Amino acid sequence: MAKITLGGNPAQTIGDLPAVGTKASDFKLTAIDMSTKTMGDFAEHKLLLNIFPSVNTGVCSASVRKFNEAAANMNNTKVLCISKDLPFAQEQFCAAEGIEDVVMLSDFKTGQFGKDYGVTAVGSAFDQLLSRAVVIVDESGTVTYTEQVPEIGQEPNYEAALSAL
Repeated sequence: MAKITLGGNPAQTIGDLPAVGTKASDFKLTAIDMSTKTMGDFAEHKLLLNIFPSVNTGVCSASVRKFNEAAANMNNTKVLCISKDLPFAQEQFCAAEGIEDVVMLSDFKTGQFGKDYGVTAVGSAFDQLLSRAVVIVDESGTVTYTEQVPEIGQEPNYEAALSAL
């Protein structure tokens, strides 16, 4: 379990992020068109998984905007923005913000992604939402970088994540 905080108050996740050098777990997440996406849908691409509690919070929406800007200039890389928000809310946010270069995905159906990646938050007001984290996976499906953001209200280290690509 990762020890994190929410507004300075203790919280934790149900597990730890996948270890660097290990194979990333496959997933089944829901896209904004309600289709199911798996790791295989992004085969032969590097993946930057931007994981967060809800796109309807300031820090979460800021991370989507920041990674969307970066994604516009990336080659052979897909940025997947993953939360438990309903796909309708994700789509509405992207339309309102002009977000076009990231893939919004939801773990709302089963919560299995949060369990498999160790990012389901417990012990806080955000219980059962996803914690804020970044995971980078190379073209062969191997985890090459992780960041569990220690305070949910803090933005990820964009520079470190983008440099790791």
